[in-house]
Amino acid sequence: MHFTSEQRLDDGVLEREFVLGEIPGTLWTPGSATPVPLVLMAHNNGLPKADPRLVARARHTAARGYAVATIDAAGCGDRPRSAAAERARDELRRAMRADEPVDEIFESFIGPMVENAVPDWRTTLDALLPLPEIGGPVGYSGGWTALGIRLAVTEPRIAAAGFFAGGYVPRAQREEARRVTIPLLFLLQWDDEGNPRQRALDLFDSFGSEEKTLHANLGGHTGTPAFELEDGCRFLDRHLK
Repeated sequence: MHFTSEQRLDDGVLEREFVLGEIPGTLWTPGSATPVPLVLMAHNNGLPKADPRLVARARHTAARGYAVATIDAAGCGDRPRSAAAERARDELRRAMRADEPVDEIFESFIGPMVENAVPDWRTTLDALLPLPEIGGPVGYSGGWTALGIRLAVTEPRIAAAGFFAGGYVPRAQREEARRVTIPLLFLLQWDDEGNPRQRALDLFDSFGSEEKTLHANLGGHTGTPAFELEDGCRFLDRHLK
């Protein structure tokens, strides 16, 4: 892992860009003299690690006493994307605008994207945990629910997870949801135009966790209330500190 830049932000959080092989990432850490838990913060399918909403969540969470990391996994952000995946993405947008069935289109590129992203996230976790400023346990927080499900069932170092939305999740991860047993916080925007409500509710019901909490709020996809960020930190406090 090679750190390429760093800056101390106004809230005392240290923001550092890093490169790990072909994987670009960002690490935020609080001004703490003792090691802190790590939160992996994934963005939604294909968005860059510099997405403003993700950065705002990361900075807030770091200021609450966590190390927070995000990366551009394979096929995301500035990483190369296959021509086939881009065609499928365009077709998905067209089908959604036309209110046509999208399941098979969605499966054709999101499923492989999850498969390709998981190794990058596990490699990143391997590189981050030995840092002296980071001291277990690990949490996951992000809008990429399918990725979070796969990590939750394959990565034993993840102790708790927060998922956003979840209406469109590949069949493989819907099956895997039954094997998720870590504590969960699941956020649902009741009027999310891009995530069918009933599918999200069915997914929540599928999770095998004994402790799982659903927060549902009125509004569209980007209308999650600001207080949910604070509630998310309290969830992390209960399970990572």
